[in-house]
Amino acid sequence: MWFLKSTLFLLFLTSTFGIRVVQYNAEWLFMNYYAAAKCPGSGCPWANETEASTHIGYIADVVAKLNPDILNFCEVEGVDEMNLVRFKLPSAADYAVYLKPGTDTATGQNVGLMSKISPLYALTRTEDRVTYPLADSMCGYTGTPGTTGVSKHYITDFVFYDRPTLFIGLHLLAYPEDTMRCAEREAQAQIIQNIIAEYLGTIQGEVIVLGDLNDFDGRVLDVNMNVPTSRVLDILKGNAGANTGMYELRSVAEKMNQAERFSDWWDKNGDCVSSPNEFSMIDHMLVSPYLFERVERVGVYHGYGEFCGKYDSDHYPLVVDFL
Repeated sequence: MWFLKSTLFLLFLTSTFGIRVVQYNAEWLFMNYYAAAKCPGSGCPWANETEASTHIGYIADVVAKLNPDILNFCEVEGVDEMNLVRFKLPSAADYAVYLKPGTDTATGQNVGLMSKISPLYALTRTEDRVTYPLADSMCGYTGTPGTTGVSKHYITDFVFYDRPTLFIGLHLLAYPEDTMRCAEREAQAQIIQNIIAEYLGTIQGEVIVLGDLNDFDGRVLDVNMNVPTSRVLDILKGNAGANTGMYELRSVAEKMNQAERFSDWWDKNGDCVSSPNEFSMIDHMLVSPYLFERVERVGVYHGYGEFCGKYDSDHYPLVVDFL
């Protein structure tokens, strides 16, 4: 069982900074049986409700240790499951949970928000669709063009430093190296880019985009030097796509040591034991330059091991402390 303990491991257990924002893919945070995905059951890691409940306890333990002010949760079934986590926290009364149901009927997974700070308005989402492959796509997809939307996301606003801040929680399509998923994921990124460009075109505010983007950052390389075939991160940052140059976002991972840039385990050799070459960073937080300069501390919490049969998530939380 291999994992790197971050040099910030102990510091993450308490926060003395202004606002702590955490991105966490909780890995099938399900309790009520979802038939299409057979979860809990044969379709997910938790064979029954007992195992699913144990998993919820492990997730709650991590959340309690990190004590975020704002938490973006990926792979949650619904509000009930987030509340099961919340009820286990010493500071349960400080949090509220929010969710805007998505359209991923195959998995039933959603992106949720747990926060001590109230968003400015109720969570919304866009049903916009974009044709793939995009112009200049390097994904290598040669099949029939199609359209896609962003099935798992929400949109809201917070106030950071007295500035209105667009806040988008995302979970993009999986499989970084699959050509069709690559093309679809680029189209999903374009939809989000359009929203950011429109927002900044009308409001002098800030932006935070975070989530499991299921892709690598070719400009901020992870621990294993994974390079994307897609332009997903560049599109979201404003470096590519239909609104190129209209805005700029930066990855908070720029402020991390490369050796600590991993947030996901994929057991690619199937031996059920994690090894150094099986980790990558596909969970990201992108922020506008004003907020980037106010990031005091950032890292990935590597406080548990990865192996078959574990009850922790197969992802690690990305933790960002703003001044």
